[in-house]
Amino acid sequence: MKKILLVVLLAALLSVGVVSAQNAPFKVAIVLPSTITDLSWSQSMYEGLQAVQTAMGGETKMEIAYTENMFDVTAAAQAMRDYADEGYNLIIAHGTQYGTSMFEVAADYPDISFAWGTATDVGEAQGLKNIYAYQADAEQGAYVEGVIAAMLTKSDTIGIVAPIPAGDALLYNVGFEQGVLATKPDANVLLAYTGGFGMTTEATQIAQTQIAAGADVLTGSSQQVVGAIDAIQTAKGYWFGTQYDQSGQWPNTVVVSEAYDWVPTLTDMITSIQAGTLGGTVYTLTLENKGLTFVYGKVELSDEIKAAAEAATTDIISGKIVVKQSLDEATPEATMEMTAEATPAS
Repeated sequence: MKKILLVVLLAALLSVGVVSAQNAPFKVAIVLPSTITDLSWSQSMYEGLQAVQTAMGGETKMEIAYTENMFDVTAAAQAMRDYADEGYNLIIAHGTQYGTSMFEVAADYPDISFAWGTATDVGEAQGLKNIYAYQADAEQGAYVEGVIAAMLTKSDTIGIVAPIPAGDALLYNVGFEQGVLATKPDANVLLAYTGGFGMTTEATQIAQTQIAAGADVLTGSSQQVVGAIDAIQTAKGYWFGTQYDQSGQWPNTVVVSEAYDWVPTLTDMITSIQAGTLGGTVYTLTLENKGLTFVYGKVELSDEIKAAAEAATTDIISGKIVVKQSLDEATPEATMEMTAEATPAS
């Protein structure tokens, strides 16, 4: 009789354990290069996670942990390893600088999913099956913004305050340039790099230099742009944003922002993991899948400009306009302008 009771009790405990595991929240951890309030790269992803959490039913269904301002790649690697030890289901390395470390950690935890971007390598060559990658075709929205910028400028001089010539930042620069020159071939586009993503002081200085050179419209990417936006606002010019809606703080200066919507990507990733697929997919944000969206500020635009922006968007989605992703692929005019004006900072 005691043996029967023991078996029944054990079965009950196992049953409770299974139910408990099924009811446990899905745990996501993310390592970020900047803050969750950077109005740029990190905030767009963090708020995407929050939106997914809400859709899933709140904190009891999805748990979010984050480590921000991870400038030190070694420290970021340790943070990822700590999250893996704590049993997180998905660990996101939100920056290509973390790639090498992430692959090493992922290899040690084959039952945990990892994701990184902007990237396309899911570890197939290394035999890994627990890595997702994501990227943004930022050049698409940038082209449309370039069209609007070319129609707004009065000086025919436009500046790009860039971080480094890589990733979606480079795609954005190339696309914006193409949009400007397709609309106004004689426009002068000034491009300069700060040499990093968090170089706020340098970005402000570049913006002021470009304004002094006649630029009445500026754009740029990454968390460093806040000072540059202040500079062009002081000069009563216009700004075009990317990665996140930047019109909130500068509604009469930021014309439009190409905002990243990570929700569909994150939702599909989590659903796949819950179904047993731990990696192997590359996600891309585009205008067509609405991963790239436009958020307008309060700057009044003419019907002609609105129509031109809508036409460019439609033509990109349909394939009538193919926005190039590199300087080598871009038009000779674009390549010439960007090469002549590029002044990378040390």
